[in-house]
Amino acid sequence: MESRRMNFHYSLIGDATKPLILFLHGFMGNLEEFDAAIKLLSDEFSYLTVDLPGHGKTQVLGGEEYYTMANTAQALINLLDDLNISQCFLIGYSMGGRLALYLTLHFPERFLKIVLESASPGLATEEERLERIHRDAQIAGKLTRINHTSDFADFLKNWYHQPIFANIKNHPEYAQMEESRLQNQPLELAKSLRFMGTGSQPPLWEKFAENTKPLLLLVGKYDKKFIDINIKMAQICNFAQLAIIQDAGHNIHLEKTQEFVHSVRNFLS
Repeated sequence: MESRRMNFHYSLIGDATKPLILFLHGFMGNLEEFDAAIKLLSDEFSYLTVDLPGHGKTQVLGGEEYYTMANTAQALINLLDDLNISQCFLIGYSMGGRLALYLTLHFPERFLKIVLESASPGLATEEERLERIHRDAQIAGKLTRINHTSDFADFLKNWYHQPIFANIKNHPEYAQMEESRLQNQPLELAKSLRFMGTGSQPPLWEKFAENTKPLLLLVGKYDKKFIDINIKMAQICNFAQLAIIQDAGHNIHLEKTQEFVHSVRNFLS
């Protein structure tokens, strides 16, 4: 569906009488990101999944400015309007979690409860943001130079070697996840990284402290960087509760699907 300047590839499934969850995937993911969790939740909820700009089959019909967080958020609100969805639950992972938080803070009337998995409000200082923008530009440069599937596969292997992902490469579903990631277009991913990366996004810390929507912050025990960030988030917002998932790194919904679903179900019920 074209939602103004975004031709979203999406899936809307379930009984319209059941509460709806909008799922937002992470960097290099797509609308299939949460399929395993959705199977366990489908008896109780309907769901909307989308390919975010730069990912999957979604087409950006305008210039590169439409890859930014602000424009992506507005496009998603437009999509909800087009689908006659006035309110829903919201779950976002990593990049999708940052986007979910932006949506929560700028369009609070549209979301009932929000789950942020391995997410953050961005970087607090200009120095941190400039450093991250430089680093993301280097990664984006690598993506733009990819010419073959084998090069992309090597990029993915290096990406998931980062400490935050813990032992995800040993997960039985890792090969399937990697195959799904390979369906993306490296040039499009580079645009996403440049315009909606952690350094490029608006910092949300001050606005987050004023949030009054119920939030569940999920982090994996092996993801120390995001544990520290989310502890600080829980401390500054009275409406946020933190849950640390055992034996998980950054990608909780893949590594510990049952525990992820249990936490989500208890929070949304």
